[in-house]
Amino acid sequence: MEGAGGLLARVRARRPEPVRLRKRRSVLYSTPGGAAGQRVAGAAGGPAALLLFTVGLRTLNCFLVQTSFVPDEYWQSLEVAHRMVGNYGYLTWEWASGLRGYSYPLIFASIYKALQLLAKDDVQLLIWVPRLAQAVLAAFADVKLYSLVRHLENAETAKFVYFCQLCSWFTWYSCTRTLTNTMETLLTIFALSYYPIKGSKMGSSCKYLALIALAIIIRPTAAIPWIPLVFSHFLQEQRKADLILYNYIPVGLITVGTSLIIDRVFFGEWVLVQLNFLKFNVLQNLGAFYGSHPWHWYFTQGLPVILGTHLPFFIHGCVLAPKRYRIFLLAVIWTVLVYSTLSHKEFRFIYPVLPFCMVFCGYSLKHLKAWKKPVASFLLLSNLVPALYTGLIHQRGSLDVMSHIQQLCNNSYQSQAFVFIMMPCHSTPFYSHVHCPLKMRFLQCPPDLTGNEGYIDEADLFYSNPLGWLNKEFYNDTLLPSHLIFFSVLEQEISSFLALKDYEKTATIFHTHVPQGRVGSHIYVYRRKT
Repeated sequence: MEGAGGLLARVRARRPEPVRLRKRRSVLYSTPGGAAGQRVAGAAGGPAALLLFTVGLRTLNCFLVQTSFVPDEYWQSLEVAHRMVGNYGYLTWEWASGLRGYSYPLIFASIYKALQLLAKDDVQLLIWVPRLAQAVLAAFADVKLYSLVRHLENAETAKFVYFCQLCSWFTWYSCTRTLTNTMETLLTIFALSYYPIKGSKMGSSCKYLALIALAIIIRPTAAIPWIPLVFSHFLQEQRKADLILYNYIPVGLITVGTSLIIDRVFFGEWVLVQLNFLKFNVLQNLGAFYGSHPWHWYFTQGLPVILGTHLPFFIHGCVLAPKRYRIFLLAVIWTVLVYSTLSHKEFRFIYPVLPFCMVFCGYSLKHLKAWKKPVASFLLLSNLVPALYTGLIHQRGSLDVMSHIQQLCNNSYQSQAFVFIMMPCHSTPFYSHVHCPLKMRFLQCPPDLTGNEGYIDEADLFYSNPLGWLNKEFYNDTLLPSHLIFFSVLEQEISSFLALKDYEKTATIFHTHVPQGRVGSHIYVYRRKT
């Protein structure tokens, strides 16, 4: 028995001890905010609560922007959509020349048609619903930018990039407007989230190329920021032939084909809008007709103004950011350089590079350590003032005056009414903000496409001698408009005409604190006595 007991003891002693596993926290679930981020993702790729908050903020943003920026936000989108659905509306010279495509206005035409079918096509809904749709898209783009940086870096860096994006005064001012530049910027953010940058597992060649192509259909210059990015991707791609055959060619053919078909339907003929646009604005540089600036304008004014107080943090972020983000900086520099070669320059043209800049700004804030809260407070307050001022006060008269014109649609006087807007061309919206077939006219300013060196447009002719022009144009009292609308700077010069033709002032509307040239501080509405 003892021998058996000893043998059993030796066998037990030889048994391997149970393996004791070391507890290890999963990296996947231990990242800051990881649990919340993994639970419920909204359609924009971020937490549902963040998406709801951002949609709410951009909705508020929409209603706190009640001013006019540039004519294109109405004349190249809403006005065209109104004509597509309501069969009346004004098409500017660009549409006669095939420089604009119907793809972007078709979005708003669809909204207008839905409102019409629901018998809800009230003028206020026609004004605000397209802008609210733009605001919702902007919110999705904001969350996409957050999700991208969170994926590439961490939740803290993403938080600061998101913060910089939300408190940017120029983004606040522009992101809810019905501008092709706005849609171009939003699509750039969406495309960026699928761009195969080093370290990204969300990259998708097909998706990002499709979004770029859509942006180019809407505004051909959207290709400019993406040239270095697409080229870099192509160089790094090992299977270049597959990229061309299965991505570049299909995406290009489908988007160009769709654009051609849409424009064929509405133009009534085959028009390659993107080629016409590039010929006019880039090759022929005819955009200079609307003003020119020195080559350095984007570096000395354009980019510093739209960045505002973010500028020093953008520079700081460029110094600190990892090497893989240099392609973003290259896209910014390349875009500004290309646009600098064109004579006609505007702040909105470089709006699409602002999201790239916000990545660097957020990276800067993340590395400020003890200064994070003071800097965040400074950025918020310093951007809040220009955002509210430009959104609620500066250049608001152009929209406010439309409510006075709308009143003419609500009575029996409509058939006799004739409104003449004697302001720099396209200073106000048109039928998209009136929504009744009221007789209206404005001073036109199409560029000369025939090469006539002595060409002067109607607006310039008028302002060269307003009184003489009015007496010549309305030589017969039966031709006189019932209402005249003009900036305050013009009143004294045409006062004798107003008195002689029996006009009386019925409204004074504030426009801006900084009148300049033909633009006055107020807009006057005059009505002819009957």
